[in-house]
Amino acid sequence: MPKIKTHKGAQKRFHITGSGKIMRVKVGKSHLRRKKQASTKRLYDETIPLNKADVKKIKRLLPYR
Repeated sequence: MPKIKTHKGAQKRFHITGSGKIMRVKVGKSHLRRKKQASTKRLYDETIPLNKADVKKIKRLLPYR
């Protein structure tokens, strides 16, 4: 049986913690960031857990993680 390929776009956007949670970065982090307030820009620095509705789809794209 052949190996399943990892989706490279998903590999760059998501990472899996040691406990198995899939973490993502908030959208809007890079584009037009110069004009945003400093407090708003700090909100983009944290990674947040993926929504439970999307976990099954993303795990299928990252088979060996």
